[in-house]
Amino acid sequence: MNPMVRYTLARLGLFVVCAVLLLPFNQVSLLIRLAVALVVSAVLSYFLLRGLRDRVAHQLAEAAQHRAERRNSLRAALSGEDDSPVV
Repeated sequence: MNPMVRYTLARLGLFVVCAVLLLPFNQVSLLIRLAVALVVSAVLSYFLLRGLRDRVAHQLAEAAQHRAERRNSLRAALSGEDDSPVV
């Protein structure tokens, strides 16, 4: 599975777990409980999902590098500096 999808699902799962754990506090507004769940899940994800976050960052860095190489190749081909065919 794509690391970005796994990370997103893990973040969503943490939020749902935090929101469910705050359900018994009926004296507090639902909006406040959801806001607290959002903050708590963000803090937990910072510590618990570090490995997934690193994999996503690595994947994004590779994609950016690939795009930069492709862009440079296309610029070279368009300027006539490169005789190799553009793929």
